[in-house]
Amino acid sequence: MECKRNRPHFSDVNTAEHIHRLPEDIIEAILSRLPVKSLLKFSKRFIKIHLENSTKNASFTHHRIVFLNSYPPHQTLNHASLHSLLNETSISTFPFDDPMYTPNDSIRLVGCCDGLICILIDQRQFILWNPSTRTYKKLCDVRLKHVFVTKCGFGLDESSGDYKVFAVLSMFWPSGRYQAIGKIYSLKTNSWKTLMEKDDNPFDEAGKFVSGKLHWPRKFGLNNCGWDIVSFDLKTEVYGIVEQPNYREGKYHRSLGVLGGCLCVLCDYKKIGVDVWVMKEYGVKESWVKVLAVPYPCDPWGGPFSTPFCIGSKGEFLFMYELGFLVYYPKDKMFRRSLTVQFASFGEAIVYVESLVSLVPDVEQERQTQSTA
Repeated sequence: MECKRNRPHFSDVNTAEHIHRLPEDIIEAILSRLPVKSLLKFSKRFIKIHLENSTKNASFTHHRIVFLNSYPPHQTLNHASLHSLLNETSISTFPFDDPMYTPNDSIRLVGCCDGLICILIDQRQFILWNPSTRTYKKLCDVRLKHVFVTKCGFGLDESSGDYKVFAVLSMFWPSGRYQAIGKIYSLKTNSWKTLMEKDDNPFDEAGKFVSGKLHWPRKFGLNNCGWDIVSFDLKTEVYGIVEQPNYREGKYHRSLGVLGGCLCVLCDYKKIGVDVWVMKEYGVKESWVKVLAVPYPCDPWGGPFSTPFCIGSKGEFLFMYELGFLVYYPKDKMFRRSLTVQFASFGEAIVYVESLVSLVPDVEQERQTQSTA
């Protein structure tokens, strides 16, 4: 399943395939003889081709799941192969040893885009991180006394090719006064700018990035019975509301996710089952499709399900369920648990694709090139 949206077309795909067939020592010899400026331009093109090919891989060979593994009172970031979770009954998970945080830090997964992951430490410090290249960047400090990040999101402004972090800084003054300021960070300029002096949107989840926009669920009305999908455009910096499908009747809990690059809603009808809805063409209400109805497994605890992480080549869906991963096969109406090794318990989890995307802005790369030319 693929969400309908504009995708870049790369005329050099065949060239990249021929390059892949060359022995590594020959590729290294060729690259070592190129001028720095030529190598920089080649690298940008190759990185885009590599990302496109990795994302399209139907067997998810280049996709992994990163999740918070909790060993009270500590948290660690662990990862596992998405391909293995879909196809094997027992898999190993591995901790990241990047020195981005200390064992006593509180960690929150903000979002992922093009293989870059944004995390939040102690509700104050943002970090952009490429786990494939083992590089990370602590964003210029937004730490202030009495300030905490209460709302956030991460994505790509496709019009400018700029990766951005959205944050609402909530200030609780000793006098009891409350103030919220919206800010947005640009990787290209390595700076924050203020968006608004006041924020009244009652959502506190990390935003889900789809089609150049961040999305959050927002409850409203008597007993919070209403439910909106709020969007924030990273290009225009304007809020909006996404139209929803006509869900079936009954009491249910809704959660927001991303499936196959499309906006996804999971409706959990308590211990009866869950429906999975996908907006196949962004912004078109009529394109919402219920792609799956999943019954609850017969066990005493009964849930909850996470929004699905992916759809496998055989139509199977991967969820987080209880304290582990669960694969559901719609054709056979069967479940399979993926047992994990070196694993305690976890909460947040996101899927990322292995990429070579750099955390160094193009402007800085050009400056470095000129200084070495």
